[in-house]
Amino acid sequence: MLSFSRWRLYLDLIRWNRPAGWLLLLWPTLSALWLAADGFPGWHLLAVFAGGTVLMRSAGCCVNDVADREFDRHVERTAQRPVTTGAIPVKEALALGGLLAFIAFLLVLTTNPPTIWLSVPALAIAIAYPFAKRVLAMPQAVLGVAFSFGIPMAFSAVLGANDWRPAAVADAVPWAAWGLLLVNLFWVLAYDTEYAMVDREDDLKIGIKTSAITLGRFDVAGVMAFYVLFLLGWGALGLGFFGLGRGFGAALAVAAGQVLWHGRLIADRSRAGCFRAFRLNHWVGATLFAGVLIDLWR
Repeated sequence: MLSFSRWRLYLDLIRWNRPAGWLLLLWPTLSALWLAADGFPGWHLLAVFAGGTVLMRSAGCCVNDVADREFDRHVERTAQRPVTTGAIPVKEALALGGLLAFIAFLLVLTTNPPTIWLSVPALAIAIAYPFAKRVLAMPQAVLGVAFSFGIPMAFSAVLGANDWRPAAVADAVPWAAWGLLLVNLFWVLAYDTEYAMVDREDDLKIGIKTSAITLGRFDVAGVMAFYVLFLLGWGALGLGFFGLGRGFGAALAVAAGQVLWHGRLIADRSRAGCFRAFRLNHWVGATLFAGVLIDLWR
């Protein structure tokens, strides 16, 4: 039987005390569920996607910490992570990550064939992200796809048929859902660049590639441009294609106000300001989901 101290290490590994990470995945996924169902999607799908979001984010933390353990020891913010310090062995961390991903897959199996098909590339992209930092100038784009894949899966779960042909995915996921994935990618680029700005000095020393390093002195301008594309995209799809109304329009305005505040937080590029902006980003997603909820409720 595992001791209390061991459980605490596992919870630290999956960032249980830092829910901002899974909330960043949850809000756009819930927005997609409500849009696909034109209202409440039912308790089954809500449980599947809420539970799957928490499980996959936790599994991703296990893989990420194993992949980055040699880098993390040189970064002030990550030097005390359980895998980095050796408190949790690599095989044990991977076993935990595999178990969590397997449980998430069991949840997906209760949906439909097109959603099950989509879960395969979703898992592959999530595993690939930690290694993208070694080769891509802006690996946050890979994270953006990984963090946004719940959107087409939500549409597939609502609209998909009991058809095992891979081509059935195209019938289950409308083009607007892929558009929302692209739009959400810009949001991920914005908040994860803020996150990367926190560690930029350490990352430069150890040779990791990040969007904050690639953008250089245009980092703040880049973050704000990503935010603008995100909000414009959500506005065009939400108000245009999905026919949302005043409630969502008001939510967009509130989200824009939050974005302007984040711009002030990161303007001086201080670690504290950038990290605070990142940690508060889930409220932007929560605000947009509230707008979707209000309009579809009406």
